[in-house]
Amino acid sequence: MKIGKISLSIILAAVLLYASPGFAQFETGQIERDRRGQTGFKFLSMSLDARSAAMGDAMTSQMGASTAMFYNTAAMGWFDGTFDVSLGQVQWIGDITYNAASLAYNTPVGVFGLSGSMVDYGDVIGTIRSDNTAGYEEIGNIAPSAMVIGLGYARALTNQFAVGGNVKIASQDLGSAPVEMVEGSLSRENYSINAAVFDFGVIYQTGFESLNIAISARNFSQELTFAEESFETPLTFRLGASMNLMDLTSMDPNMHSLMLSVDTERPRDFDEQVKIGGEYLFMNTFAVRAGYAFPTDEQGLSAGFGIVDLAGLNVSYTFTDFGIFGNVNRFSVGYGF
Repeated sequence: MKIGKISLSIILAAVLLYASPGFAQFETGQIERDRRGQTGFKFLSMSLDARSAAMGDAMTSQMGASTAMFYNTAAMGWFDGTFDVSLGQVQWIGDITYNAASLAYNTPVGVFGLSGSMVDYGDVIGTIRSDNTAGYEEIGNIAPSAMVIGLGYARALTNQFAVGGNVKIASQDLGSAPVEMVEGSLSRENYSINAAVFDFGVIYQTGFESLNIAISARNFSQELTFAEESFETPLTFRLGASMNLMDLTSMDPNMHSLMLSVDTERPRDFDEQVKIGGEYLFMNTFAVRAGYAFPTDEQGLSAGFGIVDLAGLNVSYTFTDFGIFGNVNRFSVGYGF
């Protein structure tokens, strides 16, 4: 009982911390200033799991396995299997491709996880200024890339409260670029950077049916410098709640499940967002999902479907409307036992 009270106190303190900047701003009369586009390493903010993206990324309070490390590592604390692995791909706008993988292993002292993702930005044509009629000349293609590898850990401290964290090493390579002419040839400089990034989160099962509440903080890091420009990582705070609405009915839970999940998000470089997602699960196997986030610039409705725990296999597909940028497709496949 004492641990339960402490757990609830931690959640409430985290909620107050989450909300305090807004209250401080109201009380002091400070004018809010936009900080759009002032963070780097934006690939760390990508939603890499198809199921989660279909539900509008409202995953902070949903219990899960290895893919929880992409949203709230604490949600991995109640993983009741032994091993879980997941592979995914995001066909992003601008012909950019994200490939991701995660695995989790359950031990007597907690759940350990390993996650990673790689970004393929494609080839970019390199140019320099020239005195020719075009005003420039091509100097070959540049192939920028980015990747991140993370080590996660989560543990259920009680049957209601779990904590988790993630330590990540992120890197970005923008290739080499000419900086000056030296004795008739181009002198090039490589532009790459590495950084340690941290996530942590908590999740609380309230005891009222399947209602969970949780909070997470992702992408903590020191200020970084790329060449001569400094920037911050895309730090994000999330507060979420989720519940299977079928708990409020007399319907057979082995036949029907309707999960509703809501997150509020405070990113470092964008307006606060609300993310709403739903998943209908039939016979604990066939899933239909939809989600929406607002406000956004171009991102619209997400929708998807999947097969859940069919002899340990999970398969998901998600479609997201991105307005003038076209559509985004996500695929995920996983296996656990």
